[in-house]
This record gives sequence, structure tokens and C-alpha cells, in this order.
Amino acid sequence: MTTPRPLHDHRDPRAWVAPLVATVLLVLLVPFAVALGGLSAMATDSCGPDSCSPALMTSLTLIYGLLVYGGFFTFLAYVALWALPRTRRFAAPRAWLAAAAVTPPAAVLFLVLTLPRP
Repeated sequence: MTTPRPLHDHRDPRAWVAPLVATVLLVLLVPFAVALGGLSAMATDSCGPDSCSPALMTSLTLIYGLLVYGGFFTFLAYVALWALPRTRRFAAPRAWLAAAAVTPPAAVLFLVLTLPRP
């Protein structure tokens, strides 16, 4: 007689939902985040980088840091999200990784759209 497997080791029929939602959101967010983040340096055109407000320069530093390091973090979270086993045990980590993968591009867009005045 075999012992039944614990419930958390059973295959999760909805394991594809979080990776798919993260994929769709990343396909929509990443191009805009990279394009607008790259163009955000033009916010210093009217004041020059030496005489712009510290708030603007801090926002630009955060934007470029998120584009570089957040892009790497997004990639790692996205790969781990799809690589997790499709069991119920990993349902919560799958949801957290999906949220973590989408956060850096969403943060870049938020920072770009709320840039302070020069």
C-alpha cells in the first residue's frame, strides 16, 4: 500500500497564471520604461546638469539605477518564476516572484511620470 502524497505536493492546475500575467505586463511595461527612462535625461536640458534641483537629480539617479540593476533583478525573478516547479507548494513564491519581476519597470515609469521640476 502506498501512502498518499501531501496536498502541497500535488500539481497546481493554475500554476501558469502568475507567469503569464507577469509576461504580459512585462511585454507592455518594459519598452515604455526603457524608452521613457532613457529620454528622462532631457529633463535637465533647461537647467544643465550642474544647476538642476537636487530632487530632479535624485529622481534621475534612481531611474537609471532601476534601469540597470532593476533590469537584472527583473530578469532573474522572471527566469525563477518560470523555473519553479508546478506544485501547489510553490504557489505563493510564484506570485511573489511575479510581483517582484514587474516592480522595477513599473517603478521606472512612476518616477519618470512624476519627475520634479528642474
